[in-house]
Amino acid sequence: MATKEAQARWRSKHALVKKQLNVMAKRLIHEDLEEIAKSFDLKGKAEAVTFATFITKAMQQQADYNPEAKRIMELLETAYKRDRDIYRP
Repeated sequence: MATKEAQARWRSKHALVKKQLNVMAKRLIHEDLEEIAKSFDLKGKAEAVTFATFITKAMQQQADYNPEAKRIMELLETAYKRDRDIYRP
């Protein structure tokens, strides 16, 4: 974990464009993020999180006019909510 000084420098440098997000997650999630980063040639877990939100947002937008995308999103939402205890920190 970064030192308090390093975190303060990061926050100062990026104050207007970024917010730091520290998330507690199960090892499974960390491993999944590493796999996503590797599979899509991303720069680590932080970029994998960004990519996952990008994909989710893109699917939401597609679902507005694409019935198949909407069906897939609904299936994924149902599956996640059914199994959310697996993913909860």
